[in-house]
Amino acid sequence: MAASKLTTIGFDADDTLWQNEQFFRMTEDRFVALLGQHGEAAEISGRLLEAEKRNLGFYGFGIKGFVLSMIETAIEVTKGQVPASVIGEILAAGREMAAHPVETLPHVRETLEALADEYRLVLITKGDLFDQERKLAQSGLGDFFRGVEIVSDKNAGTYERVFSRHGDGAGRAMMVGNSLKSDILPALQAGSWAVHVPHHLTWVFEHAEEPADHARYRKIVDLGGLGPLLGGIGCAD
Repeated sequence: MAASKLTTIGFDADDTLWQNEQFFRMTEDRFVALLGQHGEAAEISGRLLEAEKRNLGFYGFGIKGFVLSMIETAIEVTKGQVPASVIGEILAAGREMAAHPVETLPHVRETLEALADEYRLVLITKGDLFDQERKLAQSGLGDFFRGVEIVSDKNAGTYERVFSRHGDGAGRAMMVGNSLKSDILPALQAGSWAVHVPHHLTWVFEHAEEPADHARYRKIVDLGGLGPLLGGIGCAD
C-alpha cells in the first residue's frame, strides 16, 4: 500500500501529546511517604500496582481509579487502621492531579498543524472522560482533530472501529503513541501503521516487546520526526 494512500493518523494523548505519567509518579511518592511507617517503599509501591491491576476492570484507566487503588492499598497495609487524615490527603492528592496544568511535549503543536490539512487526525485515548476532555480543552489542540475517541481500552477491535468511523479503515491509517502495549501492537494487529514515540516514563502495565521486524512499525525520538517519516514511507505491506 503506497504512502500516498495513508489518509488517517491517530494520536494517543497521555505522554504522547502531553505529560501525564510524571504526575502519577509524584503522587505515588507522596503516597508511599504517607505510609512509610507501615512498610518499605518498594513493598508499598508493589501492593499499589497490584491493586491498580485488579481494579482496571472496575474503574478503568485514569486518576479516579488510581485514587481508589491508593485508598484500598492504604487500608490493606495498615490492616484497616488507616487514619481518616491519610484518606483525606490521598483524596487531596487526586484533586491536585486532576487540576494540574497541561504540559504539551516537544514539537506537538507544529506537527499537528503541519499534518492537519493533509490527513484526518483523530485523538484516541484511554482514561476518565471528564479528565481527558479537560486536558484536551486546556491543551488548545482540539481544533486539529476531526474526531476524538475516549475509550475504556485499546485493542485491535478499537482501532478497526475508530479508523472505519473516522477514516478509510485501519489499512489506510497510522497510530502514533508512547505505549507499545496499547498504541502499537493492537494497531499493527488491526492492519494499521504504528509509530512508537517513547516517553522516559511509561507505566509498567504498558510495557511490551518491541515489534522491531514488523513492516509497518516505525520509531521516532519525538513528534518532530513524524513529518519526515511520513515522507519516507514506501510500499511496505
